Amino acid sequence: MTLNSLRRSSPTLALVLLTAIGVIGFVDRIIMNVLVEPIKAEFGLTDTEIGLVNGLAFAVLNIVLGLVVARIAERRRRLTLVAIGTFFWSIATAFTGLAGNFWQLFAARIGVGVGEAVGLPSSASIVSDYYPREKRSTAISITALSPPLGAFIGAVGGSLIAHRYGWQVALFAAAIPGILLAILLHLFVEEPPRGQYDDIADTAAVPSIGDVLRRYWQRGTIRHVLAGSAIASMVGFGLNTFLAAYLARRFGFSLVEAGLASGLVASLPASLSVVGAGWLSDKLAPRDRRSYVLIPAVTLALSAPLYILGIWQDSAVWFIAIIGVSALVQYCYLGPTFGTIQNLLHPRMRATGAAFNNLVYSLVGGGVGPVLLGLLSDWTNQSAPTPGVALGWAMGIFALFYLWAALHYFLAARHIRKDFELPLEG
Repeated sequence: MTLNSLRRSSPTLALVLLTAIGVIGFVDRIIMNVLVEPIKAEFGLTDTEIGLVNGLAFAVLNIVLGLVVARIAERRRRLTLVAIGTFFWSIATAFTGLAGNFWQLFAARIGVGVGEAVGLPSSASIVSDYYPREKRSTAISITALSPPLGAFIGAVGGSLIAHRYGWQVALFAAAIPGILLAILLHLFVEEPPRGQYDDIADTAAVPSIGDVLRRYWQRGTIRHVLAGSAIASMVGFGLNTFLAAYLARRFGFSLVEAGLASGLVASLPASLSVVGAGWLSDKLAPRDRRSYVLIPAVTLALSAPLYILGIWQDSAVWFIAIIGVSALVQYCYLGPTFGTIQNLLHPRMRATGAAFNNLVYSLVGGGVGPVLLGLLSDWTNQSAPTPGVALGWAMGIFALFYLWAALHYFLAARHIRKDFELPLEG
């Protein structure tokens, strides 16, 4: 039996495994958030240093290597790259648990970022080739379940394992599923033909990076959607990095309590909204393409006041309830955003486009977000009565950036009808 005989051209199988890999990738990224307090205590770190380890370290090489690998993915078998990257970042997660000081932590998290730069940019391109345009946002919104589901598994599972066995063992456990999924993907999923649902002839010619960037700049929809989603990801990464820490500092939650609460708040409502927003935008798009950007615009505009209202609460129960409602709307932008960008790119631009998006999200979202919020927390700590209140003030200020993100989606609504009428070639 040959390897090719094991592989299946099944959209469902590809979607399930790629989503599972995305979830585990986010577990390996997000698990550090729930481990903030024990790691901070063990190594004597500041919130700024925590932000560097959890954010900038991940982005250091990710932002460059992702584009390099994407250029390879436009020409070669994308699923092989996904499998290799998944295996590598899982090993790097295990090495994070072996770190003995700040710089070893930093280096290991760089390794996780390198693995994700190799493994993740091709996923959206593969899904786009397995599903037609009218179903693409729904399919990609399912892959966008990775952040909320990964946040839940990473926060709850990570806190439970860390509480019982230590934070190092939590990282070792997080590494195992990715290794197994990498093997399954490589053995059982066939590479789909590029552009099979886009009514254009696929050729070996690959548009240059300059062509891709010009497409981003010339089509106002992509330009504003990328800007809005980057700002939203900056806020989301920053807030989620310190959510468990806030519950511990402000309300005295234990590691397990903070992990369970932050996991539930960041995942269950968001899981519903991510898929729901993608499905709804595809449903409404035949009547008005603006649904792809107006749904994110409205929900992001609601996120800022909801989050600030939650921060004002002196009751942990009310805080969790209101932040849960905020999570229901603040991640609605994910599915429509990724689907819209993929729909506006040539099939041989999509891996590069996903890598460029990831570059922006890693730098602005995962890189700047946690560091900026950490700096705000250290600054407000100078005048706040307690560290918990200081962190709450910083988180409330940071949530205001959701309004800026919403503005870009409203601006994208002015371009999207025209941009969808333009040919994918050229």
